[in-house]
Amino acid sequence: MYVMNTQTVLEVRGLTKNYEDARAVEGVGFSVQAGEVVGLLGPNGAGKTTTISMILGVLEPTAGSVLIDGINVQSDRQEALGRTNFSAVYAQLPWNLTVYENLYIFCLLYGVQNARERVRELLREFELGKFADINCGRLSSGEQTRVHLAKAMSNKPRILLLDEPTASLDPSAARIIREKVRAWTATGAGGVLWTSHNMHEVETVCDRVLFLSRGKILLEGDPKTLPRTYGKENLEELFITIAREPLSLELE
Repeated sequence: MYVMNTQTVLEVRGLTKNYEDARAVEGVGFSVQAGEVVGLLGPNGAGKTTTISMILGVLEPTAGSVLIDGINVQSDRQEALGRTNFSAVYAQLPWNLTVYENLYIFCLLYGVQNARERVRELLREFELGKFADINCGRLSSGEQTRVHLAKAMSNKPRILLLDEPTASLDPSAARIIREKVRAWTATGAGGVLWTSHNMHEVETVCDRVLFLSRGKILLEGDPKTLPRTYGKENLEELFITIAREPLSLELE
């Protein structure tokens, strides 16, 4: 259960993205509260990556707006993104730099005060001290993911975007990542937008889920109870239905 907190750390309003003759995202709107983990789910091509890219300011929306801690990304990008961070397995850190060097450089890039002390805190918090002087390219998948998460926490973000953060990890390493994220959100310091294709994981870690289909939010609710609303036994069954027969749910 997430910490009850009325602070909205992310607000997405009517977000739309067109590409010439195609519309990737249409009128998407949702919010994330401090202390909350929200799952952004959907099959490949549903619009998840496009939505995340617009939240991060990487893509300019055709319409709509993104507010981070009440700050508009389009009108005050630097201030808004200074309260944001991101981690994904495909966004690799430089492998030829040590763990310490990577964390220190990213602290500088995010304008973190007392960067060296912050790196020491991150090494302790994520149990990376013994890897501080090892190049990231020599670490295991689980160790690299912990470094990614430490980097993502370097500026103490208000909203943390995690795109498939445990993909390819063994169950033990994946559990460590989930526990770290849940422990952070339990403090109420910020919120998380989490994408995953692992529905068992989503049921464990997310307080609320949003299902995207063809660029629109089709369903929203508690991952533990939402499937039963649509006559499905679990979240995985619901996901498969959305991937194969989304219109059948729209009609219910």
